[in-house]
Amino acid sequence: MDIFSVLTMVGGLALFLYGMDVLGDGLKKASGGKLEIILEKLTANKLMAILLGAGVTAIIQSSSATTVMVVGFVNSGIMKLGQAIGVILGANVGTTVTAWLLSLTGVEGSGIFFEFLKPSSFSPILAITGVIMMSMCKREKHKVAATIMVGFAVLMFGMDTMSSTVKPLAENPDFIDILLMFSNPVLGMLIGLVLTAIIQSSSASVGILQALCVSGAVSYSTAIPIIMGQNVGDCVAALLSSASAGRQAKRAALISLYYKVIKVVAFMVIFYALNAVFQFAFLNRPASALGVAAIHTMFNVVAVVAMYPFTWVLEKLAYLTIPESDDETKASAQGKKEIQILDARFLSTPRVAIEQCKNAAFDMASYAKDGLFLAMELFDKFDQKAADKVIELENLVDHYEDELSAYLVKISSKHLTEKDSQEVTILLHCIGDFERISDHAVNIMESAKEMYEKDLRFSKKAMEELAVFSKAVRNIINASVQVFRQEDLQLANTVEPLEEVIDYLNSEIKKRHVKRLRKGKCTIEMGFILSDISTNYERVSDHCSNIALCLLQLNEENFGTHEFQEHLSNKNNDRFVEEVKRLQEQYKLP
Repeated sequence: MDIFSVLTMVGGLALFLYGMDVLGDGLKKASGGKLEIILEKLTANKLMAILLGAGVTAIIQSSSATTVMVVGFVNSGIMKLGQAIGVILGANVGTTVTAWLLSLTGVEGSGIFFEFLKPSSFSPILAITGVIMMSMCKREKHKVAATIMVGFAVLMFGMDTMSSTVKPLAENPDFIDILLMFSNPVLGMLIGLVLTAIIQSSSASVGILQALCVSGAVSYSTAIPIIMGQNVGDCVAALLSSASAGRQAKRAALISLYYKVIKVVAFMVIFYALNAVFQFAFLNRPASALGVAAIHTMFNVVAVVAMYPFTWVLEKLAYLTIPESDDETKASAQGKKEIQILDARFLSTPRVAIEQCKNAAFDMASYAKDGLFLAMELFDKFDQKAADKVIELENLVDHYEDELSAYLVKISSKHLTEKDSQEVTILLHCIGDFERISDHAVNIMESAKEMYEKDLRFSKKAMEELAVFSKAVRNIINASVQVFRQEDLQLANTVEPLEEVIDYLNSEIKKRHVKRLRKGKCTIEMGFILSDISTNYERVSDHCSNIALCLLQLNEENFGTHEFQEHLSNKNNDRFVEEVKRLQEQYKLP
Protein backbone atom coordinates (compact mmCIF):
# COMPACT_ATOMS: atom_id res chain seq x y z
CA MET A 1 0.00 0.00 0.00
CA ASP A 2 1.73 3.20 -1.19
CA ILE A 3 1.38 6.76 0.12
CA PHE A 4 -1.28 7.63 -2.47
CA SER A 5 -3.45 4.71 -1.37
CA VAL A 6 -3.12 5.88 2.24
CA LEU A 7 -4.14 9.40 1.20
CA THR A 8 -7.14 8.02 -0.69
CA MET A 9 -8.20 5.98 2.33
CA VAL A 10 -7.83 8.97 4.67
CA GLY A 11 -9.76 11.13 2.21
CA GLY A 12 -12.50 8.51 2.06
CA LEU A 13 -12.63 8.44 5.88
CA ALA A 14 -12.85 12.24 6.00
CA LEU A 15 -15.71 12.25 3.47
CA PHE A 16 -17.44 9.45 5.38
CA LEU A 17 -17.31 11.32 8.71
CA TYR A 18 -18.29 14.63 7.09
CA GLY A 19 -21.17 13.00 5.22
CA MET A 20 -22.45 11.45 8.45
CA ASP A 21 -22.31 14.86 10.14
CA VAL A 22 -24.17 16.61 7.27
CA LEU A 23 -26.73 13.81 7.07
CA GLY A 24 -27.34 13.97 10.83
CA ASP A 25 -27.81 17.76 10.75
CA GLY A 26 -30.22 17.47 7.82
CA LEU A 27 -32.27 14.78 9.54
CA LYS A 28 -32.44 16.83 12.75
CA LYS A 29 -33.76 19.82 10.82
CA ALA A 30 -36.23 17.63 8.93
CA SER A 31 -37.64 16.29 12.17
CA GLY A 32 -37.93 19.87 13.40
CA GLY A 33 -37.20 18.73 16.92
CA LYS A 34 -40.75 17.32 17.09
CA LEU A 35 -39.62 13.81 17.98
CA GLU A 36 -37.36 15.07 20.72
CA ILE A 37 -40.24 17.12 22.15
CA ILE A 38 -42.47 14.03 22.04
CA LEU A 39 -39.63 12.16 23.73
CA GLU A 40 -39.75 14.67 26.57
CA LYS A 41 -43.50 14.21 27.10
CA LEU A 42 -44.19 10.52 26.45
CA THR A 43 -41.63 8.68 28.53
CA ALA A 44 -43.78 7.69 31.53
CA ASN A 45 -44.43 4.30 29.93
CA LYS A 46 -41.19 2.29 29.89
CA LEU A 47 -41.96 0.40 26.67
CA MET A 48 -42.99 3.63 24.94
CA ALA A 49 -39.76 5.25 26.14
CA ILE A 50 -37.72 2.43 24.56
CA LEU A 51 -39.61 2.68 21.26
CA LEU A 52 -39.29 6.47 21.20
CA GLY A 53 -35.59 6.28 22.03
CA ALA A 54 -35.08 3.83 19.16
CA GLY A 55 -37.19 5.92 16.77
CA VAL A 56 -35.52 9.24 17.52
CA THR A 57 -32.04 7.73 17.25
CA ALA A 58 -32.87 5.97 13.97
CA ILE A 59 -34.00 9.29 12.49
CA ILE A 60 -31.26 11.59 13.77
CA GLN A 61 -28.65 8.84 13.25
CA SER A 62 -26.88 9.29 16.57
CA SER A 63 -27.38 7.47 19.86
CA SER A 64 -24.81 9.83 21.41
CA ALA A 65 -26.99 12.84 20.50
CA THR A 66 -30.08 11.16 21.94
CA THR A 67 -28.31 10.22 25.17
CA VAL A 68 -26.81 13.71 25.57
CA MET A 69 -30.30 15.16 25.07
CA VAL A 70 -31.69 12.83 27.72
CA VAL A 71 -28.93 13.95 30.10
CA GLY A 72 -30.10 17.51 29.41
CA PHE A 73 -33.74 16.63 30.10
CA VAL A 74 -32.79 14.94 33.39
CA ASN A 75 -30.51 17.82 34.39
CA SER A 76 -33.37 20.25 33.74
CA GLY A 77 -35.83 18.27 35.81
CA ILE A 78 -38.03 17.75 32.74
CA MET A 79 -37.50 13.99 32.77
CA LYS A 80 -37.13 11.70 35.78
CA LEU A 81 -34.19 9.34 36.00
CA GLY A 82 -36.44 6.28 35.76
CA GLN A 83 -37.97 7.63 32.53
CA ALA A 84 -34.54 8.25 31.02
CA ILE A 85 -33.54 4.57 31.30
CA GLY A 86 -36.05 3.43 28.67
CA VAL A 87 -34.89 6.08 26.20
CA ILE A 88 -31.23 5.12 26.72
CA LEU A 89 -32.03 1.45 26.07
CA GLY A 90 -33.98 2.31 22.94
CA ALA A 91 -31.23 4.58 21.61
CA ASN A 92 -28.87 1.60 21.51
CA VAL A 93 -31.26 -0.20 19.15
CA GLY A 94 -31.97 2.86 16.99
CA THR A 95 -28.29 3.45 16.27
CA THR A 96 -28.04 0.08 14.47
CA VAL A 97 -30.10 1.41 11.53
CA THR A 98 -27.05 3.24 10.14
CA ALA A 99 -25.11 -0.02 9.89
CA TRP A 100 -27.84 -1.50 7.66
CA LEU A 101 -27.65 1.48 5.32
CA LEU A 102 -23.87 1.21 5.17
CA SER A 103 -24.08 -2.51 4.43
CA LEU A 104 -25.22 -1.53 0.91
CA THR A 105 -21.51 -1.20 0.05
CA GLY A 106 -21.30 -4.99 0.18
CA VAL A 107 -24.21 -5.61 -2.21
CA GLU A 108 -23.29 -8.04 -4.94
CA GLY A 109 -25.26 -9.43 -7.82
CA SER A 110 -26.03 -8.93 -11.47
CA GLY A 111 -28.87 -6.97 -13.00
CA ILE A 112 -29.91 -3.35 -12.97
CA PHE A 113 -31.63 -3.61 -9.56
CA PHE A 114 -28.43 -4.72 -7.79
CA GLU A 115 -26.40 -2.14 -9.70
CA PHE A 116 -28.62 0.68 -8.42
CA LEU A 117 -28.28 -0.60 -4.85
CA LYS A 118 -24.54 -0.01 -5.01
CA PRO A 119 -23.36 3.37 -3.60
CA SER A 120 -21.24 3.96 -6.68
CA SER A 121 -24.45 4.01 -8.72
CA PHE A 122 -26.95 5.99 -6.64
CA SER A 123 -24.59 8.36 -4.77
CA PRO A 124 -23.85 10.54 -7.84
CA ILE A 125 -27.60 10.77 -8.59
CA LEU A 126 -28.40 11.86 -5.03
CA ALA A 127 -25.47 14.31 -5.01
CA ILE A 128 -26.38 16.09 -8.25
CA THR A 129 -30.09 16.18 -7.33
CA GLY A 130 -29.27 17.63 -3.93
CA VAL A 131 -26.90 20.27 -5.35
CA ILE A 132 -29.50 21.37 -7.94
CA MET A 133 -32.18 21.63 -5.25
CA MET A 134 -29.86 23.67 -3.01
CA SER A 135 -29.18 26.09 -5.87
CA MET A 136 -32.71 26.45 -7.21
CA CYS A 137 -35.14 25.86 -4.32
CA LYS A 138 -36.00 28.66 -1.91
CA ARG A 139 -38.30 26.87 0.51
CA GLU A 140 -36.61 25.74 3.72
CA LYS A 141 -37.97 22.19 3.68
CA HIS A 142 -36.64 21.64 0.13
CA LYS A 143 -33.20 22.86 1.17
CA VAL A 144 -33.27 20.49 4.16
CA ALA A 145 -34.20 17.59 1.84
CA ALA A 146 -31.30 18.59 -0.41
CA THR A 147 -28.91 18.61 2.58
CA ILE A 148 -30.00 15.08 3.48
CA MET A 149 -29.41 13.90 -0.10
CA VAL A 150 -25.95 15.46 -0.33
CA GLY A 151 -25.00 14.24 3.15
CA PHE A 152 -26.07 10.68 2.37
CA ALA A 153 -24.29 10.78 -1.00
CA VAL A 154 -21.03 12.02 0.58
CA LEU A 155 -21.36 9.44 3.36
CA MET A 156 -21.81 6.54 0.93
CA PHE A 157 -19.12 7.84 -1.43
CA GLY A 158 -16.66 8.06 1.46
CA MET A 159 -17.64 4.55 2.57
CA ASP A 160 -17.17 3.22 -0.97
CA THR A 161 -13.79 4.97 -1.25
CA MET A 162 -12.56 3.45 2.01
CA SER A 163 -13.80 0.00 1.01
CA SER A 164 -12.13 0.15 -2.40
CA THR A 165 -8.84 1.29 -0.87
CA VAL A 166 -8.62 -1.40 1.81
CA LYS A 167 -9.72 -4.26 -0.47
CA PRO A 168 -6.16 -5.01 -1.73
CA LEU A 169 -4.98 -5.25 1.90
CA ALA A 170 -6.45 -8.78 2.10
CA GLU A 171 -3.20 -9.99 0.53
CA ASN A 172 -0.94 -7.93 2.82
CA PRO A 173 0.59 -10.19 5.55
CA ASP A 174 1.32 -7.29 7.92
CA PHE A 175 -2.30 -6.08 7.77
CA ILE A 176 -3.58 -9.61 8.39
CA ASP A 177 -1.24 -10.00 11.38
CA ILE A 178 -2.60 -6.80 12.93
CA LEU A 179 -6.20 -7.98 12.46
CA LEU A 180 -5.36 -11.39 13.95
CA MET A 181 -4.04 -9.58 17.01
CA PHE A 182 -7.45 -7.95 17.49
CA SER A 183 -9.17 -11.34 17.42
CA ASN A 184 -8.08 -11.44 21.07
CA PRO A 185 -11.37 -10.45 22.80
CA VAL A 186 -9.76 -7.97 25.19
CA LEU A 187 -7.62 -6.22 22.56
CA GLY A 188 -10.53 -6.20 20.09
CA MET A 189 -12.80 -4.56 22.65
CA LEU A 190 -10.15 -1.97 23.51
CA ILE A 191 -9.60 -0.90 19.90
CA GLY A 192 -13.37 -0.64 19.33
CA LEU A 193 -13.80 1.36 22.53
CA VAL A 194 -10.91 3.75 21.83
CA LEU A 195 -11.92 4.35 18.20
CA THR A 196 -15.53 5.12 19.16
CA ALA A 197 -14.46 7.33 22.07
CA ILE A 198 -12.24 9.37 19.74
CA ILE A 199 -14.81 9.99 17.00
CA GLN A 200 -17.73 9.93 19.52
CA SER A 201 -20.01 7.95 17.23
CA SER A 202 -20.62 4.22 17.30
CA SER A 203 -22.37 4.49 13.92
CA ALA A 204 -19.23 5.93 12.36
CA SER A 205 -16.88 3.42 13.99
CA VAL A 206 -19.13 0.51 12.94
CA GLY A 207 -19.09 1.97 9.42
CA ILE A 208 -15.27 1.97 9.45
CA LEU A 209 -15.33 -1.68 10.54
CA GLN A 210 -17.76 -2.49 7.73
CA ALA A 211 -15.43 -0.80 5.25
CA LEU A 212 -12.54 -2.97 6.49
CA CYS A 213 -14.73 -6.07 6.13
CA VAL A 214 -14.96 -5.47 2.37
CA SER A 215 -11.26 -6.44 2.16
CA GLY A 216 -12.23 -9.97 3.21
CA ALA A 217 -9.39 -10.02 5.76
CA VAL A 218 -11.56 -9.32 8.82
CA SER A 219 -12.98 -12.46 10.38
CA TYR A 220 -15.95 -12.63 12.76
CA SER A 221 -13.53 -13.52 15.57
CA THR A 222 -12.03 -10.04 15.08
CA ALA A 223 -15.23 -8.16 14.26
CA ILE A 224 -17.30 -9.31 17.28
CA PRO A 225 -14.93 -8.01 20.04
CA ILE A 226 -14.53 -4.72 18.16
CA ILE A 227 -18.34 -4.34 17.93
CA MET A 228 -18.57 -4.93 21.69
CA GLY A 229 -15.95 -2.26 22.36
CA GLN A 230 -17.77 0.16 20.07
CA ASN A 231 -20.93 -0.29 22.13
CA VAL A 232 -19.10 0.74 25.32
CA GLY A 233 -17.19 3.62 23.70
CA ASP A 234 -20.46 5.17 22.56
CA CYS A 235 -21.23 6.42 26.09
CA VAL A 236 -18.17 8.72 26.24
CA ALA A 237 -20.12 11.66 24.74
CA ALA A 238 -22.79 11.41 27.46
CA LEU A 239 -20.16 11.15 30.23
CA LEU A 240 -18.34 14.24 28.93
CA SER A 241 -21.65 16.10 28.59
CA SER A 242 -22.58 15.36 32.20
CA ALA A 243 -19.24 16.55 33.62
CA SER A 244 -20.54 20.08 34.25
CA ALA A 245 -24.12 19.03 34.96
CA GLY A 246 -25.99 18.31 38.18
CA ARG A 247 -25.88 15.07 40.12
CA GLN A 248 -29.04 13.74 38.53
CA ALA A 249 -27.62 14.27 35.01
CA LYS A 250 -24.41 12.48 36.05
CA ARG A 251 -26.55 9.55 37.18
CA ALA A 252 -28.25 9.45 33.76
CA ALA A 253 -24.85 9.29 32.04
CA LEU A 254 -23.71 6.56 34.43
CA ILE A 255 -26.83 4.53 33.63
CA SER A 256 -25.78 4.61 29.97
CA LEU A 257 -22.28 3.43 30.96
CA TYR A 258 -23.46 0.70 33.34
CA TYR A 259 -25.99 -0.65 30.84
CA LYS A 260 -23.38 -0.92 28.09
CA VAL A 261 -20.74 -2.44 30.31
CA ILE A 262 -23.19 -4.99 31.76
CA LYS A 263 -24.53 -6.09 28.38
CA VAL A 264 -21.06 -6.35 26.81
CA VAL A 265 -19.50 -8.22 29.73
CA ALA A 266 -22.48 -10.59 29.93
CA PHE A 267 -22.33 -11.26 26.20
CA MET A 268 -18.56 -11.82 26.16
CA VAL A 269 -18.65 -14.22 29.10
CA ILE A 270 -21.61 -16.25 27.76
CA PHE A 271 -20.49 -16.21 24.12
CA TYR A 272 -16.88 -17.25 24.71
CA ALA A 273 -17.89 -19.83 27.31
CA LEU A 274 -20.19 -21.43 24.73
CA ASN A 275 -17.47 -21.12 22.09
CA ALA A 276 -15.08 -23.02 24.35
CA VAL A 277 -17.59 -25.91 24.42
CA PHE A 278 -19.08 -25.86 20.90
CA GLN A 279 -16.29 -24.21 18.85
CA PHE A 280 -18.31 -21.84 16.60
CA ALA A 281 -17.05 -22.45 13.08
CA PHE A 282 -18.33 -19.12 11.68
CA LEU A 283 -15.78 -17.15 13.75
CA ASN A 284 -13.03 -18.00 11.26
CA ARG A 285 -15.07 -16.91 8.27
CA PRO A 286 -14.56 -13.47 6.66
CA ALA A 287 -17.00 -10.94 8.10
CA SER A 288 -19.21 -8.96 5.72
CA ALA A 289 -20.73 -5.50 6.09
CA LEU A 290 -24.16 -7.12 6.23
CA GLY A 291 -22.98 -9.58 8.90
CA VAL A 292 -21.62 -6.76 11.07
CA ALA A 293 -24.97 -4.92 10.81
CA ALA A 294 -26.86 -8.10 11.75
CA ILE A 295 -24.65 -8.84 14.78
CA HIS A 296 -24.80 -5.22 15.93
CA THR A 297 -28.63 -5.22 15.75
CA MET A 298 -29.25 -8.66 17.27
CA PHE A 299 -26.88 -7.96 20.16
CA ASN A 300 -28.64 -4.70 21.06
CA VAL A 301 -32.19 -6.03 20.63
CA VAL A 302 -31.48 -9.09 22.80
CA ALA A 303 -29.78 -6.87 25.41
CA VAL A 304 -32.85 -4.59 25.64
CA VAL A 305 -35.23 -7.54 25.98
CA ALA A 306 -33.02 -9.12 28.67
CA MET A 307 -32.58 -5.88 30.63
CA TYR A 308 -36.22 -4.71 30.34
CA PRO A 309 -37.41 -6.30 33.63
CA PHE A 310 -34.31 -5.14 35.51
CA THR A 311 -34.05 -1.44 34.63
CA TRP A 312 -34.47 -0.63 38.32
CA VAL A 313 -31.03 -2.20 38.88
CA LEU A 314 -29.43 0.47 36.68
CA GLU A 315 -31.12 3.27 38.62
CA LYS A 316 -30.03 1.66 41.91
CA LEU A 317 -26.42 1.45 40.70
CA ALA A 318 -26.48 5.13 39.70
CA TYR A 319 -27.69 6.16 43.16
CA LEU A 320 -25.13 3.91 44.85
CA THR A 321 -22.38 5.61 42.84
CA ILE A 322 -23.72 9.13 43.41
CA PRO A 323 -25.83 9.13 46.59
CA GLU A 324 -28.51 11.80 47.08
CA SER A 325 -26.94 14.84 48.75
CA ASP A 326 -28.41 16.97 51.55
CA ASP A 327 -28.82 19.88 49.11
CA GLU A 328 -30.89 17.71 46.75
CA THR A 329 -33.11 16.56 49.61
CA LYS A 330 -33.64 20.15 50.82
CA ALA A 331 -34.35 21.43 47.29
CA SER A 332 -36.89 18.64 46.78
CA ALA A 333 -38.56 19.31 50.13
CA GLN A 334 -38.78 23.07 49.49
CA GLY A 335 -39.95 22.62 45.89
CA LYS A 336 -37.09 24.83 44.75
CA LYS A 337 -37.20 25.50 41.03
CA GLU A 338 -34.42 27.01 38.97
CA ILE A 339 -34.55 27.81 35.27
CA GLN A 340 -32.73 24.56 34.54
CA ILE A 341 -34.69 23.83 31.37
CA LEU A 342 -32.37 26.24 29.55
CA ASP A 343 -29.68 23.57 29.33
CA ALA A 344 -26.71 24.15 27.00
CA ARG A 345 -27.05 20.55 25.73
CA PHE A 346 -30.25 21.49 23.89
CA LEU A 347 -28.40 24.06 21.75
CA SER A 348 -27.27 21.27 19.41
CA THR A 349 -30.97 20.80 18.57
CA PRO A 350 -32.27 24.39 18.22
CA ARG A 351 -35.93 23.37 17.88
CA VAL A 352 -35.80 21.67 21.29
CA ALA A 353 -33.92 24.64 22.77
CA ILE A 354 -36.62 27.03 21.47
CA GLU A 355 -39.35 24.86 23.00
CA GLN A 356 -37.60 25.01 26.37
CA CYS A 357 -37.37 28.81 26.03
CA LYS A 358 -41.10 28.95 25.34
CA ASN A 359 -41.80 26.88 28.45
CA ALA A 360 -39.65 29.21 30.55
CA ALA A 361 -41.30 32.26 28.94
CA PHE A 362 -44.74 30.84 29.81
CA ASP A 363 -43.67 30.72 33.46
CA MET A 364 -42.31 34.25 33.17
CA ALA A 365 -45.62 35.49 31.72
CA SER A 366 -47.55 33.90 34.60
CA TYR A 367 -45.28 35.53 37.19
CA ALA A 368 -45.67 38.95 35.52
CA LYS A 369 -49.46 38.57 35.44
CA ASP A 370 -49.63 37.38 39.06
CA GLY A 371 -47.51 40.32 40.20
CA LEU A 372 -49.72 42.82 38.38
CA PHE A 373 -52.98 41.38 39.72
CA LEU A 374 -51.56 41.27 43.24
CA ALA A 375 -50.54 44.95 42.98
CA MET A 376 -53.99 45.98 41.71
CA GLU A 377 -55.68 44.28 44.69
CA LEU A 378 -53.69 46.43 47.14
CA PHE A 379 -55.97 49.44 46.51
CA ASP A 380 -58.86 47.59 48.15
CA LYS A 381 -56.83 46.32 51.11
CA PHE A 382 -53.12 47.02 51.48
CA ASP A 383 -51.00 44.19 52.88
CA GLN A 384 -47.22 44.47 53.30
CA LYS A 385 -46.65 40.75 52.67
CA ALA A 386 -48.52 41.04 49.37
CA ALA A 387 -46.47 44.14 48.49
CA ASP A 388 -43.25 42.23 49.22
CA LYS A 389 -44.53 39.40 47.02
CA VAL A 390 -44.95 41.85 44.12
CA ILE A 391 -41.28 42.83 44.43
CA GLU A 392 -40.26 39.16 44.73
CA LEU A 393 -42.15 38.31 41.53
CA GLU A 394 -40.62 41.30 39.74
CA ASN A 395 -37.11 40.12 40.69
CA LEU A 396 -37.97 36.64 39.48
CA VAL A 397 -39.23 38.01 36.15
CA ASP A 398 -36.01 40.04 35.80
CA HIS A 399 -34.00 36.86 36.40
CA TYR A 400 -36.01 35.03 33.76
CA GLU A 401 -35.44 37.82 31.26
CA ASP A 402 -31.67 37.79 31.83
CA GLU A 403 -31.43 34.00 31.49
CA LEU A 404 -33.78 33.77 28.50
CA SER A 405 -32.17 36.65 26.61
CA ALA A 406 -28.69 35.15 26.97
CA TYR A 407 -29.93 31.71 25.94
CA LEU A 408 -31.90 33.02 22.95
CA VAL A 409 -28.82 34.89 21.72
CA LYS A 410 -26.91 31.59 21.82
CA ILE A 411 -29.69 29.90 19.84
CA SER A 412 -29.68 32.70 17.26
CA SER A 413 -26.00 31.98 16.54
CA LYS A 414 -26.97 28.48 15.37
CA HIS A 415 -28.07 27.63 11.84
CA LEU A 416 -31.83 28.11 12.15
CA THR A 417 -34.73 27.64 9.80
CA GLU A 418 -36.66 30.79 8.85
CA LYS A 419 -39.52 29.82 11.18
CA ASP A 420 -37.18 29.13 14.11
CA SER A 421 -35.43 32.46 13.54
CA GLN A 422 -38.79 34.27 13.63
CA GLU A 423 -39.76 32.50 16.85
CA VAL A 424 -36.49 33.51 18.52
CA THR A 425 -37.09 37.14 17.53
CA ILE A 426 -40.67 37.07 18.84
CA LEU A 427 -39.61 35.48 22.12
CA LEU A 428 -36.97 38.18 22.63
CA HIS A 429 -39.61 40.88 22.06
CA CYS A 430 -42.25 39.25 24.25
CA ILE A 431 -40.04 38.56 27.27
CA GLY A 432 -39.05 42.23 27.18
CA ASP A 433 -42.75 43.19 27.30
CA PHE A 434 -43.45 40.83 30.21
CA GLU A 435 -40.49 42.24 32.12
CA ARG A 436 -41.85 45.78 31.63
CA ILE A 437 -45.31 44.67 32.80
CA SER A 438 -43.76 43.43 36.06
CA ASP A 439 -42.00 46.81 36.44
CA HIS A 440 -45.36 48.56 36.11
CA ALA A 441 -46.77 46.18 38.75
CA VAL A 442 -44.14 47.48 41.19
CA ASN A 443 -45.06 51.08 40.29
CA ILE A 444 -48.74 50.35 40.96
CA MET A 445 -47.86 48.69 44.26
CA GLU A 446 -45.86 51.77 45.30
CA SER A 447 -48.85 54.00 44.54
CA ALA A 448 -51.05 51.77 46.73
CA LYS A 449 -48.39 51.84 49.46
CA GLU A 450 -48.20 55.65 49.34
CA MET A 451 -51.97 55.90 49.75
CA TYR A 452 -51.88 53.47 52.68
CA GLU A 453 -49.00 55.22 54.48
CA LYS A 454 -50.61 58.68 54.03
CA ASP A 455 -54.10 57.36 54.77
CA LEU A 456 -55.43 58.70 51.48
CA ARG A 457 -58.69 57.64 49.78
CA PHE A 458 -60.10 58.13 46.31
CA SER A 459 -63.58 59.59 46.01
CA LYS A 460 -66.42 57.15 45.44
CA LYS A 461 -66.69 58.25 41.81
CA ALA A 462 -62.95 57.83 41.20
CA MET A 463 -63.04 54.33 42.72
CA GLU A 464 -65.91 53.32 40.43
CA GLU A 465 -64.03 54.61 37.39
CA LEU A 466 -60.84 52.89 38.50
CA ALA A 467 -62.75 49.61 38.94
CA VAL A 468 -63.87 49.73 35.28
CA PHE A 469 -60.33 50.60 34.18
CA SER A 470 -58.89 47.74 36.29
CA LYS A 471 -61.32 45.25 34.78
CA ALA A 472 -60.26 46.22 31.25
CA VAL A 473 -56.57 45.88 32.18
CA ARG A 474 -57.14 42.47 33.78
CA ASN A 475 -58.90 41.26 30.66
CA ILE A 476 -56.25 42.52 28.25
CA ILE A 477 -53.40 40.88 30.17
CA ASN A 478 -55.36 37.63 30.50
CA ALA A 479 -55.95 37.71 26.76
CA SER A 480 -52.32 38.52 25.86
CA VAL A 481 -50.93 35.76 28.11
CA GLN A 482 -53.37 33.27 26.58
CA VAL A 483 -52.43 34.47 23.08
CA PHE A 484 -48.77 33.96 23.92
CA ARG A 485 -49.26 30.48 25.37
CA GLN A 486 -51.71 29.10 22.82
CA GLU A 487 -50.81 31.20 19.74
CA ASP A 488 -54.52 31.96 19.38
CA LEU A 489 -54.82 34.25 16.32
CA GLN A 490 -58.52 34.84 16.79
CA LEU A 491 -58.02 36.03 20.37
CA ALA A 492 -54.98 38.08 19.29
CA ASN A 493 -57.24 40.13 17.01
CA THR A 494 -59.29 41.27 20.04
CA VAL A 495 -56.30 42.71 21.94
CA GLU A 496 -55.66 45.79 19.79
CA PRO A 497 -59.27 47.07 19.95
CA LEU A 498 -59.22 46.65 23.75
CA GLU A 499 -55.92 48.54 23.90
CA GLU A 500 -57.62 51.36 21.97
CA VAL A 501 -60.43 51.43 24.55
CA ILE A 502 -57.91 51.47 27.42
CA ASP A 503 -56.22 54.50 25.81
CA TYR A 504 -59.61 56.20 25.79
CA LEU A 505 -60.26 55.26 29.45
CA ASN A 506 -56.87 56.67 30.45
CA SER A 507 -57.61 59.98 28.78
CA GLU A 508 -61.22 60.18 30.00
CA ILE A 509 -60.40 59.37 33.65
CA LYS A 510 -57.75 62.10 33.72
CA LYS A 511 -60.22 64.61 32.24
CA ARG A 512 -62.85 63.69 34.83
CA HIS A 513 -60.32 64.15 37.63
CA VAL A 514 -59.54 67.67 36.40
CA LYS A 515 -63.27 68.50 36.55
CA ARG A 516 -63.51 67.17 40.12
CA LEU A 517 -60.41 69.13 41.04
CA ARG A 518 -62.00 72.37 39.78
CA LYS A 519 -65.09 71.65 41.86
CA GLY A 520 -62.96 71.00 44.94
CA LYS A 521 -64.02 67.35 45.15
CA CYS A 522 -60.44 66.04 44.87
CA THR A 523 -56.89 67.11 45.79
CA ILE A 524 -53.83 67.72 43.65
CA GLU A 525 -51.91 65.01 45.58
CA MET A 526 -54.59 62.39 44.79
CA GLY A 527 -54.53 63.63 41.21
CA PHE A 528 -50.83 62.79 40.90
CA ILE A 529 -51.40 59.31 42.32
CA LEU A 530 -54.38 58.68 40.03
CA SER A 531 -52.36 59.89 37.04
CA ASP A 532 -49.50 57.48 37.94
CA ILE A 533 -51.90 54.53 38.26
CA SER A 534 -53.72 55.41 35.05
CA THR A 535 -50.46 55.85 33.12
CA ASN A 536 -49.11 52.49 34.37
CA TYR A 537 -52.36 50.78 33.38
CA GLU A 538 -52.13 52.29 29.90
CA ARG A 539 -48.47 51.24 29.54
CA VAL A 540 -49.36 47.68 30.57
CA SER A 541 -51.97 47.60 27.79
CA ASP A 542 -49.35 48.84 25.30
CA HIS A 543 -47.09 45.90 26.16
CA CYS A 544 -50.04 43.51 25.86
CA SER A 545 -50.71 44.96 22.42
CA ASN A 546 -47.06 44.38 21.43
CA ILE A 547 -47.31 40.71 22.44
CA ALA A 548 -50.46 40.11 20.37
CA LEU A 549 -49.05 42.04 17.40
CA CYS A 550 -45.88 39.91 17.40
CA LEU A 551 -47.96 36.78 16.91
CA LEU A 552 -50.22 38.34 14.26
CA GLN A 553 -47.24 39.73 12.39
CA LEU A 554 -45.93 36.20 11.77
CA ASN A 555 -48.83 35.71 9.40
CA GLU A 556 -48.38 39.05 7.62
CA GLU A 557 -44.95 39.04 5.99
CA ASN A 558 -45.46 42.36 4.21
CA PHE A 559 -45.91 44.43 7.37
CA GLY A 560 -43.51 45.75 9.96
CA THR A 561 -44.77 45.92 13.54
CA HIS A 562 -45.82 49.60 13.42
CA GLU A 563 -47.21 49.30 9.89
CA PHE A 564 -49.22 46.27 10.93
CA GLN A 565 -50.58 48.10 13.99
CA GLU A 566 -51.66 51.01 11.78
CA HIS A 567 -53.25 48.57 9.35
CA LEU A 568 -55.26 46.93 12.16
CA SER A 569 -56.45 50.18 13.70
CA ASN A 570 -57.18 51.95 10.40
CA LYS A 571 -60.51 53.79 10.52
CA ASN A 572 -61.46 52.03 7.28
CA ASN A 573 -61.14 48.64 9.02
CA ASP A 574 -64.84 48.02 9.74
CA ARG A 575 -64.24 45.00 11.98
CA PHE A 576 -61.83 46.96 14.14
CA VAL A 577 -64.17 49.95 14.45
CA GLU A 578 -67.14 47.73 15.37
CA GLU A 579 -65.11 45.88 18.00
CA VAL A 580 -63.93 49.17 19.55
CA LYS A 581 -67.55 50.39 19.78
CA ARG A 582 -68.63 47.13 21.41
CA LEU A 583 -65.82 47.30 23.97
CA GLN A 584 -66.48 50.97 24.74
CA GLU A 585 -70.01 49.99 25.65
CA GLN A 586 -68.74 47.08 27.76
CA TYR A 587 -66.27 49.28 29.67
CA LYS A 588 -68.43 52.37 29.92
CA LEU A 589 -67.47 54.67 32.78
CA PRO A 590 -70.21 55.41 35.33
